[in-house]
Amino acid sequence: MPETTGTDNPTPQRIMQMAWGYAPPLIIEAAIKNRIFDVLDSGPKTLDEISRVTGAAPRGVRAAAEALVGIELLTRDAQGRFGLAPESAAFLVSTKPSFQGGIFKHVSTQLVPKWLTLDEIVRTGKPSRAVNEAEGAEFFEQFVEDIFPMSYAATQVLADELKLAQAKQPVRVLDIASGSGVWGIGLAQRSPQVRVTAVDWPGVLKVTKRIAEKFKVADRFTYVVGNMHEADYGKDHHVATLGHILHSEGEAGSRKLLKKVAAALAPGGTIAIAEFLTNEARTAPPQSLLFGVNMLVNTDQGDVFSFKQISEWLREAGFESARTLDAPGPSPLILASRR
Repeated sequence: MPETTGTDNPTPQRIMQMAWGYAPPLIIEAAIKNRIFDVLDSGPKTLDEISRVTGAAPRGVRAAAEALVGIELLTRDAQGRFGLAPESAAFLVSTKPSFQGGIFKHVSTQLVPKWLTLDEIVRTGKPSRAVNEAEGAEFFEQFVEDIFPMSYAATQVLADELKLAQAKQPVRVLDIASGSGVWGIGLAQRSPQVRVTAVDWPGVLKVTKRIAEKFKVADRFTYVVGNMHEADYGKDHHVATLGHILHSEGEAGSRKLLKKVAAALAPGGTIAIAEFLTNEARTAPPQSLLFGVNMLVNTDQGDVFSFKQISEWLREAGFESARTLDAPGPSPLILASRR
């Protein structure tokens, strides 16, 4: 008898729901661009009020707002007024520092066009263009600032774990492939003792510098321009951060990179890794496995890994006491100490 997936009488309902999986992110982005979440931050409003304030067509506002009610990102009261759900109030109002909406622009403009050729990419096993190569620097320049909020809360948890607020001596932080600079910035905010060395391609470092200036910690940043596999990291850093970097490098590149990081850390120094982790059987969580396909689409060797895999690479590179630290984000942070 053929196996079933949880029932002897399967229906196509879940598959049909997946067929519309592209819709929610595009609806959310349209609502962000038309300031629907921003306008509702001051309180519930009718469709006519939303349309008048935003300038969007009543028909368009109604369709988007009703769909957002359906996916529980907006509410509607007995008087027909629309309001923000808790998640939207926290993360989709563009004027708030916790705003996470920038990711949707990245998805619609940079990711979706490439995913449309996924059948060919699966057939060949190769992306049309690998963004982890030097010529892909422009790709990162365009979205690293938008995803700053995704990691910022995790930097605060890491700072507490490292007891940076109690630091009495300089703490040298190596921020590898720094992007927006969120990891170095978040740690530097917690202690005047933190000094950050940010490593990235020249175009990306322009963004890093600007955001460090915005957060008023730029005077404690120095910059190393170049490919992270070739750049000179220096020596005797106390902390090294790899914020969502290993997935783009694949296994061989990640193992090589971890050895390079170990050589740049002082004995007892801490490496902090943020990644989309899978379980050992590579059956869950779905978000990480979907991100693995994103690595197929956008990199030549990228992938997602389990904690066990990464902890073995860390031990091989000269680290010990690999452990996880619960932090806001898709997966816990991985920490280890340089032997």
